[in-house]
Formats: sequence, structure tokens, C-alpha cells
Amino acid sequence: MSTPTTSLDKDPAALLNEMPLTHGSLPRRAAPLTLLAFVLAGGALYLAGAGAALCGILAAVGYTAVIYTWARRVEGARGAFDRFVTAVVTSAFLLALLPLISVIQTVIDNGLERFDADFFNNSMLGVIDEGGGAHHALMGTLIITGIAALMSVPIGLMTAIYLIEYGRGRLARAITFFVDVMTGIPSIVAGLFVYALFELFYGPGIRMGFMGSVALSVLMIPVVVRSAEEMLKLVPNELREASYALAVPKWRTIVKVVLPTALAGIATGVTLAIARVIGETAPLLITVGITRADNFDPFDDRMATLSVFSYTQYSTAPGFAREAFYDRAWSAALTLILIVMALNLVARLIARLFAPKTRS
Repeated sequence: MSTPTTSLDKDPAALLNEMPLTHGSLPRRAAPLTLLAFVLAGGALYLAGAGAALCGILAAVGYTAVIYTWARRVEGARGAFDRFVTAVVTSAFLLALLPLISVIQTVIDNGLERFDADFFNNSMLGVIDEGGGAHHALMGTLIITGIAALMSVPIGLMTAIYLIEYGRGRLARAITFFVDVMTGIPSIVAGLFVYALFELFYGPGIRMGFMGSVALSVLMIPVVVRSAEEMLKLVPNELREASYALAVPKWRTIVKVVLPTALAGIATGVTLAIARVIGETAPLLITVGITRADNFDPFDDRMATLSVFSYTQYSTAPGFAREAFYDRAWSAALTLILIVMALNLVARLIARLFAPKTRS
């Protein structure tokens, strides 16, 4: 009587030949091409009149469903789940880009109407209808933000150096706590604080550009402290110990070893901090106000800034010249976006130029 053959009685080599160790795989460009197809389909629906949000959601859901089903048949359950998670992450990223793209498109479409030489060479002095420009607001923005950076960067950098290199105990913990609190305060609170401070010395109704610089520095300092602190933490302790082993004083080690090593990250953080505050409106509306003429003295009377100029042009537009006011407001917003983009590009360039050189 013969006994049935089990898998344990078979030769191991025969078992390996019978069991597939690998599954098939999708073509290399399957996922990108599928995504591109659904993006184009969503764009076609948008051009046909559907809403941008609906088109984006339909494209994301369709891409995820198709790539998961396809991978399930070809790559098995494990490969399909990996494709599914990748598709969800990719779709979420693309959906997050939709508001940004919409904002940029809207600002460009409306801002190009007055984005000309007259806009950058003229002020609003004596202009009640068409014409005029934002020369006074552009220069005011650069002056106020520049002074704020001159005040914020040294204070923030020295605070970060103290916290990383010297700070211990309750004082360091208290400084860290207050930096965290300042990072989250609303910008309007900074404007009200600075106005109340200067009102004590100059009386009610005081407005000048330096007040706006102080308000912006209140917002900039915690950002500079946080970014510089993180960069200083990345400096290896071995570099400090090697310097101390050569009998180099601590202050000289910080200046000659620590800061040059972290220079790229610190410069990037400072540039991004400037980009963060250059478009603030609420604190400048309270502390600086607005003027129609050129005023480049930050210690004398009101100044204009691009953010406040855009707000006032939009909010105070009269009925007989509404379109002209709206065009100037959109052009000022477009100018601010271009300045912020330029600052981000400068931050990338600084990070690449001053990054520590490593051996390949």
C-alpha cells in the first residue's frame, strides 16, 4: 500500500522550483505616466468648467485606484499596498499645491495690469484716479525690513550661541520658553505692544517707520533664534574638542570653528526670517500707517509699505476709480511675492555656496 507524498518528502531543490520567490513588477514608468494621464484628465475637466478642487480630488482618487488595482494583479498584495501608500502621499502633495498654484495664478493675472515702469517710479502724491505707483511703498518696505534685520540678527544669533554654548539651568530654560512663546504670538500683538511702548515717550498718535522695524524685529528674533540654534546643534562636538585640545579659548572656538561651520544654515534661516516678516500688514498698519508721498526717514512721520499699500488700495477704493485702485493693490501683492521668492532663492544660493566642503 503506497503512502501519499507530502511536501516534507520532496527534494528541497524541487520545492524551491515550485514556489515563486518573486512577483512580477509594473513597468518602470507606469506610475509616473498614470499620474500624468490623470493630471491631464483633471486639467481637461477644469477647462471644461468643473471646479479646481473637484478636478484635483477626482484625479487623485482615480490615480490611486488605478495604480493599486494594477499593482494588485501584477505585484501581489504587498507590492500593491506599497504602491497605494506612495500614491496617497503623492496625491496629497499635489492637492496641497492646488491652493498655492491658484493664488499665484490669480495674483499674476490681476497684478500684471499695472506692473510697469510707472508703477515703480511714481508715488501716489496727487493721484486720485488712474496712474500713480508704489515707489514710496517699495522703498519703505526695504528700509523698515532692513532696519528690523539689523536689530534682529545680532540679538537672535547671540541668544542662540548662549543657549547652545553657555546656557545651563533655569535661565536657559526660561529663555527657551519665552522664545517658544514669542514664536506663536499674533503679529497684531507685536504691533500693539510697540505702539503702547512708543506712546509712553512720544504721546498718542505717534507713527514712524522705526516703530514698524521694532515690531517686525519682535517677530523676527524668535525665528532667528530657533533657526540658528538648530544649526549650531548640528556642529559636531569633535570640532569643538579638537579646538580646545589646541588650547584655543572658547570664544575663539565659537568664532573660528562653530560659526563658520554653521554659517550656511544660519544665513538661510535669517533670509527666511526676513521673508516671513516682509509681508506683515497688521503691525505696520498700527505702527507705521500709510502715506501717499515719498518719506525715506524712518524716524520722522509715517511711511508706506507694500503690504499696507495693497490693503489700503483695496479697502479704500472709491466707486469712480475702483478698477485703478484694485490694479495697484494686485501689483503691490505681486511685487511682494516676487521679493519673497527672490529671498528664498538667495537663501538656497547661500546654503550652497557656504556649505562645508566634504570629500567625495
